[in-house]
Amino acid sequence: MTKGPGAERGAGLSAVSGAILAMSRHLEVRDVLKTIVASARELLDAEYAALGVPDDHGGFAQFVVDGVSEEQWKAIGPLPRQHGILAAMLREATPQRLGDVRRDPRFEGWPSAHPDMSDFLGMPVADGDEILGALFLANKRRCAEGGPPSPEPAGGCGFTEEDEALLGMLAQHAAIALTNARLYERSRELTIAGERARLAHELHDAVSQKLFSLRLTAQAATALVDRDPARAKGELQQVTRLAAEAADELRAAVVELRPAALDEDGLIATLRTQIQVLDRAHSAKVTFAAHGLRALPASQEEAVLRVAQEALHNALRHADAQRVDVTLVRHGQGAVLRIADDGRGFDPSAVRRAGRHLGLVSMRDRASGVGGMLTVESAPGKGTAVEMEVPGG
Repeated sequence: MTKGPGAERGAGLSAVSGAILAMSRHLEVRDVLKTIVASARELLDAEYAALGVPDDHGGFAQFVVDGVSEEQWKAIGPLPRQHGILAAMLREATPQRLGDVRRDPRFEGWPSAHPDMSDFLGMPVADGDEILGALFLANKRRCAEGGPPSPEPAGGCGFTEEDEALLGMLAQHAAIALTNARLYERSRELTIAGERARLAHELHDAVSQKLFSLRLTAQAATALVDRDPARAKGELQQVTRLAAEAADELRAAVVELRPAALDEDGLIATLRTQIQVLDRAHSAKVTFAAHGLRALPASQEEAVLRVAQEALHNALRHADAQRVDVTLVRHGQGAVLRIADDGRGFDPSAVRRAGRHLGLVSMRDRASGVGGMLTVESAPGKGTAVEMEVPGG
């Protein structure tokens, strides 16, 4: 018995409902992305599906695929850049439905290991004016009843207007799910940061109390040395015990509040080691120099390290830099960290307008969280310089 259009629409809406429920079960961003892609591929019966989340430098911070094996994915190579059809979806926020993506004038080819694709349906995932990602499908497998198959060798039957409407509906809910997952991860980070701050406060109070008792006991021992040596000896034993307890509290603070490498090696040695590893691992030349630095408070050292790691990641993974120079110099009681690269650069104002600035927000939050300041200088084709200043102790 042939199903009518109403029955087909009902089945489609039921499938969308199931996909939405599947997305809502996850809170981690990566899990949500995987569920969106798998749901879209199953919903529209496509051979391939993918979702790319753009970064700040013309590439993708995350790129999730479905329908491609792990071996194929490894053979394809690096993540794609934002070009061609992908760039059009991200820039113009418009759907793209093509009978053969290879014939589109914007098509720029793909790596030799990439699977062959013909019919294509792309949909931006947006939250208001902010483009969160690009969701796209390729090679529809099952033809609508009565519809002719595509003559293309790699193709299916071509995506329909109804497919586009269903994917648009799914993309709207995907934007909600992705936004909620990001908010969840952000709140978890803030919860962890708040817990660390609470712990730091408690440890500070505990150590302060121990040191206060230590001082009073030492004063008492001093007063008793001449007239009551036996009691003075007892007080000095108490001093020894309190000093040991204070040392234990301080060790606990270090273990809980500082990364292990910082605890063991210090900021300069930790940065130097990590940068030497990056220099060996990447084709770009990565250098490090430190001048006149004095010890910084533990929270500031951790913030400096994390900002350096984030900026280095951006330069080496997204900016196509050939050289990255990292300097850490004394500035008054504090320090200035600078990471400068000769990569592709970007327009900071355009990044702010597009809303794709999570990496920059994270770095600024780390700087302001320790009383510091972060500035970013960049322009297309002119490289990027990230500078962080911390006040010291």
